[in-house]
Amino acid sequence: MATRTTNSNKREYIYGPVPSRRLGRSLGVDFVPFKTCTYDCIYCQLGRTTNKTTQREAWIPPEIVITQLKSKLYTKPDYITLSGSGEPTLFSQVGEVICKIKEITDIPIAVLTNGSLLWLPEVRNSLMSADLVLPSLDAGSDQLFRYVNRPHQDISFNRMLEGLVEFRDEYIGKFWLEVFLLSGVTTVEAQINMLAHCIKLICPDKVQINTVTRPAAEDFAISVSANQLKVIASQLYENAEIIADYQGVNKQQDFSTCCEDVLTLLKRRPCCIEDIAAGLGLHRNEAVKYVEELSSVGRIEAKPQNQQLYYQAVI
Repeated sequence: MATRTTNSNKREYIYGPVPSRRLGRSLGVDFVPFKTCTYDCIYCQLGRTTNKTTQREAWIPPEIVITQLKSKLYTKPDYITLSGSGEPTLFSQVGEVICKIKEITDIPIAVLTNGSLLWLPEVRNSLMSADLVLPSLDAGSDQLFRYVNRPHQDISFNRMLEGLVEFRDEYIGKFWLEVFLLSGVTTVEAQINMLAHCIKLICPDKVQINTVTRPAAEDFAISVSANQLKVIASQLYENAEIIADYQGVNKQQDFSTCCEDVLTLLKRRPCCIEDIAAGLGLHRNEAVKYVEELSSVGRIEAKPQNQQLYYQAVI
């Protein structure tokens, strides 16, 4: 475990609340530097991973996160969600943050994780106090795992899967498994069968099926149709639910107003996520949410340029 000194007082670690299909009004906690992750998933909405690592670090003192969080508790979110711009379990003090949040509020805590480090006992222990953990499983074989998730070399498929199973055995909170499907890749019958076998080993409380509904890191990450998702969901797990947002669900007035602000900006000039966040004074993850909504209803489109996605309004 490493400790790194950063200019942490100037960064905003709390964003939202933002509407979430899975968690209602979600108040986000983001303490991992942008695109620091154990994976480099081909479908990631945040683009390519710039720091692929399994090295857990203490980038900031937990007290700074808690101080910023206290100022947002008046918004009364449905969940406080540890997610953000990278893999949250790479923050070596994630367990301490969870415990400190529990001391100041009874709002439930959710952790959105790719599940890649759950084979480490210290990572499993750090999440035991969370109310809800939502890991991912996107492939049922090592070959497909390496194609879709492009993991760090230290993470094998078997190691990742064993971590999910061990955590499920030890954890007493709610465990919801997300399965992200890609057309022509994880939708062939043999792969579906392997995925179903792995899910049965894990035995989650709930399985949630997702696919590409926004610009992805790679243009060969293709979405699965709604009808096909329904068929596959019934094959993967009993009562698996589809969470892919084809239509856009963010109808709250303040969210809609911010969407219009983003659209107005993109009518003037194409922008990447960083441009949108800086131009409108938003957290990066809020900007992603607005872009996701506008993309889902066809108001904007993405154009790759210099290994970056730029968004522009559809006139």
